[in-house]
Amino acid sequence: MFSPTRNQARELFFQSWEKYCSGRPLEGLEATALEVILMHPEYHALLGQRERNIDRDYLPESGQINPFLHLSLHLSVAEQLAIDQPAGISGLYDALLAKHGDRHAALHVVLECLGETVWQANRLKAAPDQDIYLTCLRDRLNSGT
Repeated sequence: MFSPTRNQARELFFQSWEKYCSGRPLEGLEATALEVILMHPEYHALLGQRERNIDRDYLPESGQINPFLHLSLHLSVAEQLAIDQPAGISGLYDALLAKHGDRHAALHVVLECLGETVWQANRLKAAPDQDIYLTCLRDRLNSGT
């Protein structure tokens, strides 16, 4: 299992953006990272300033969204969808996409459920529960939102 440090994870996004902007070819996970980055133009300037932002903290009490956490959640979801793991997530995502009619909106529903699942696992000092994750997605699919 790959467990990068905070700066290693951030470096993937900085490198992917730098390569894209300079027209260099992307390798492996960089291509997926770039797809995620391109969905978020609000982070492009931040990613163009590596030295200023590589060590920047985003504390929950500040009310700021951590762009690296957000991009990393997108990357996790992209990987989950690519291999349908947990089993059934791809079908739920397809149903959310049909419901919302917008890829990014559907992805954000999945991100919210993933974030809630990871938060709960951290709170309980346990592994993330895929049943809770999938139940959250089903609930969002069946709700009015």
